[in-house]
Amino acid sequence: MIDAFVTHIQTEKRFSALTVRNYRHDIESFVAWCASTAKLPIEEFNLTDITTEDIREWICYRKDHDKVSAASINREVSSLRSFYKYLRRQGLVSKDIFSRVSTPRTPRKLPSFVPETRMENLLQNCRKNSNDGDLIRRRNSLIITLFYSCGLRLAELQGIHFGDFSSDMTTLHIRGKGDKHRMIPLLPEMGARVRIYAEMLRNMGFSTSSEAPLIVSQLGQPLSRTAIQKVVKSNLVEANVQGKKSPHVLRHTFATHLMNKGADMRDIQELMGHSSLKTTQCYTHNSIAQLQEVYKRAHPHK
Repeated sequence: MIDAFVTHIQTEKRFSALTVRNYRHDIESFVAWCASTAKLPIEEFNLTDITTEDIREWICYRKDHDKVSAASINREVSSLRSFYKYLRRQGLVSKDIFSRVSTPRTPRKLPSFVPETRMENLLQNCRKNSNDGDLIRRRNSLIITLFYSCGLRLAELQGIHFGDFSSDMTTLHIRGKGDKHRMIPLLPEMGARVRIYAEMLRNMGFSTSSEAPLIVSQLGQPLSRTAIQKVVKSNLVEANVQGKKSPHVLRHTFATHLMNKGADMRDIQELMGHSSLKTTQCYTHNSIAQLQEVYKRAHPHK
């Protein structure tokens, strides 16, 4: 059953490899726990026997025994909910065992972002590296500027091919979560950097055909998630950026800076590839926090 579900979300839902891996892990971990509770080998445990009470007990176990955060528990419940919804559609279970399951409340955190002054320092470093004759420094500066200027997710940046750019280098086609597609405008400077980088790759004998990956290693192979994360972290450290140092911080920075400059929230939603405006609204909190700081510093009756 689990294998069939995984095939379904891979081929029909077109979930990313990371999401598929997380779903499988969440479901298999839950089944293993249920089997151990029932004192049965996993291969003898019947998935269709699971009840609402089992789900509730498992949530309590994860929270109290494993000390798992509310956000992680909710993600795991979401995986299981999708799995059992699939089983119902297949006629393998009849009841919705999740209809009366309450998930833990999660405190809403403001997204981390890089202040504009520090971001400018980082971009200056990237401009210097873009004029360098070294492929790796050019590539790394391209990674940083693409995250910041396009608001990309890590998997989206990994998935860019040269054919995703328009012929005039003014737009970039992105395949996002759930195989949703969107077009992102490119600044002239960004387009010029991609052209120069592509020329350098060709001179080194690497392919820049429409199907060739944009971000590659010294051997011309697609760069791994871990390698991209290290590039971002090292650049943020070099620019003396405080707090979290991940690709997602640059994505949040993209949205927050647009919001602070007066961009319409629905336009930001489209650029970010958010399915719900509610997800985009978190960036208004960053803007309000910034206004509060300005108010505290400047108001005569502070």
